[in-house]
Amino acid sequence: MFDFIRTHQRLMQFLLLLFIFPSFAFFGLEGYTRFREGDNAIAKVAGKAITQQEFEMAQREQMERFRQTFGPQFDPKMLDTPEARQNILDGLIAQRVIAAEAADKKLAVSDQALQQTILATPGLTGADGKFDLERYKSLLAAQGMTPAMYEARLRQDLALQQISAAVQGSAFAPNTTAARLSDLNDQEREVQELLFKTSDYASQVKVTDDMLKAYYEKNGSQFEVPEQVKAEYLVLNSDAVASQISVSEADIKSYYDQNAQRYTEEEQRRASHILIKTGEGVDKAAAKQKAEQLLAQVRKTPGDFARLAKENSQDPGSAERGGDLDFFGKGMMVKPFEDAVFQLKKGEISNVVESDFGFHIIQLTEVKPAQAKSFDQVKGEIAAEIKKQLAQKKYAEMAEQFSDLVYEQADSLKPAADKLNLKIQTAEGLSRAPKADPAQNAPVNHPKFLAALFSDEAIKNKRNTEAVEVAPNTLIAGRVVDYKPVTRRPLDEVKDIVRERVTQEEALALARKAGEARLADVRSSGEVKGFSEPKTVSRVKTPTIEAQALSAVMKADASKLPAFVGVELGGRGYGVYRINKVSQPAQPDAARRQNEQQQIAGALAQQEVEAYLDALKKKHKVEILKPFTASAEAQTEQK
Repeated sequence: MFDFIRTHQRLMQFLLLLFIFPSFAFFGLEGYTRFREGDNAIAKVAGKAITQQEFEMAQREQMERFRQTFGPQFDPKMLDTPEARQNILDGLIAQRVIAAEAADKKLAVSDQALQQTILATPGLTGADGKFDLERYKSLLAAQGMTPAMYEARLRQDLALQQISAAVQGSAFAPNTTAARLSDLNDQEREVQELLFKTSDYASQVKVTDDMLKAYYEKNGSQFEVPEQVKAEYLVLNSDAVASQISVSEADIKSYYDQNAQRYTEEEQRRASHILIKTGEGVDKAAAKQKAEQLLAQVRKTPGDFARLAKENSQDPGSAERGGDLDFFGKGMMVKPFEDAVFQLKKGEISNVVESDFGFHIIQLTEVKPAQAKSFDQVKGEIAAEIKKQLAQKKYAEMAEQFSDLVYEQADSLKPAADKLNLKIQTAEGLSRAPKADPAQNAPVNHPKFLAALFSDEAIKNKRNTEAVEVAPNTLIAGRVVDYKPVTRRPLDEVKDIVRERVTQEEALALARKAGEARLADVRSSGEVKGFSEPKTVSRVKTPTIEAQALSAVMKADASKLPAFVGVELGGRGYGVYRINKVSQPAQPDAARRQNEQQQIAGALAQQEVEAYLDALKKKHKVEILKPFTASAEAQTEQK
């Protein structure tokens, strides 16, 4: 991405905001009308409150998304700032004003658009490439939703997206602007390099004991051994609860009998159709007349249906297959097409049916009656479902006991372990920061648990930590068995390391001094003695010089050539660069330039959305009641 875009910090924060917040369906058009006022409102949109509880829920969800994205590198403190909290609130406000605008405009989504969105969802097709209705229902059931609930929410979500998509679609990148930025990105510079390597000056450094001692005292934290604890801990999670639950055959059979409808595969029908499209620029009367003529033909010779569909149907997806639409159930096709199909008998041909797409002639080719799965087929599935439901209920009960026991009998984890049939586990070498190894992503490595384990109460008094929720349906409590405070390794033990670092620092200082002196000299004389052979560098080619050097060379003022620039190369030394020529590549990469233009258009589109949101905030009267950018004291007073 261009430096131009990278420098637009506010825009990039807004982009991040759009991608990390939940779908607009989190609120929905219906939900928008239900927000209740409360004493704990932190903002209002069109008179409707955004409450502290709603904010905290959004904050938790964002934190969980960050944790999943960054893994062990995630630091919860990055979201614990006034600016981060304000960004979350801004996101909630953005969602709310768009929901209000969608409600005002009474936006709607057609059945066909809804159907196409569902069919395009990854993971919902079987091995044969067909839509798997049972898998669809199963996945929704796992989330506590029915198809009707999900489809209503999705319909609302799609309606809301129409607004942002319309605004984003209006932005474009002028060709001259895109070309100018691409020219800057493609620009090539011929340079010669003169390096002053740190390693070449190491032999000139004379290290004294005083220098070693001074470095050691100044950089003592480099030689510290972090504090560590050995801890016992208990974990209560769904697996631990489920392991204590057994389900009888009688319970499974009873559940099967009471929920027989769930294990019945609905009737499926297979049909073929001939479509004559209508719409903008199409003579509807002529289209209907053509459909009527084709209907007369297929009624006269039903065996020619497939041939006539191939020759006349304007549905590209099915025409080549003779109009065949394969099997589908209720709710999978647009009405009134679906109604017509389910009124036909096998082999029958419908009258002309009009839908949003045009005029259809439909032939029902096959019927697959509803079928119930046998008890033996679903016994394992039902057992798992019952166990899951019982575990959820039992977990709530056990979680309360767990929290009470580790708190009330804080000198030991054994009472909680015995009462709840849990195993006490041990972990050594724990530190305040989670381990970076992804394999260590266990409850004991969670930042919230480690914070509790390193509290004064846990370390000094060796008392149990509180029960800490580290994931959905997962609690952990621990107790410090042994604590080792931060220690600094003695100088004698690390003297060789200190000597090496002092030598490196002093050698770098000598290299820098020599390089800066030579830079001043060549700027006045223009001399090229000692410089490397010329090489061509650019932002888009694989670097042939150090990254710091490339950045400095490409940013240097090249209005007068030759130009010179000096740059420190990390700990490796100092480089002086002579810029001889500035040019454009003979054959620019057209594909990359097209991509860059799209990136610019995307950035401009987000600016348009931001401006549109600002207008919506004024229209729907946004009030910030408790800004998070205020001081902590001020927020306390507001509460």
